[in-house]
Amino acid sequence: MAIIVDLDVQLAKRRMSVGEFAAAVGITPANIAVLKNGRAKAVRFTTLDAICRTLDCQPGDVLRWVPDEDTGTDDG
Repeated sequence: MAIIVDLDVQLAKRRMSVGEFAAAVGITPANIAVLKNGRAKAVRFTTLDAICRTLDCQPGDVLRWVPDEDTGTDDG
């Protein structure tokens, strides 16, 4: 997927553990791992709001878009 979640960077900047972060956001450490590992299919706006509130950041500080690599195929 072309959406990258940079939670590790933000947590490191704030010297915050995953457990502390999960408790502050109100989701489980397992769900934090799903986000960090890029396995999440969606993020609720309420969760994104809690993440940004906890980290005092903007959504673009934790989410970024990277174009997919060109596969070289032409479906048209």
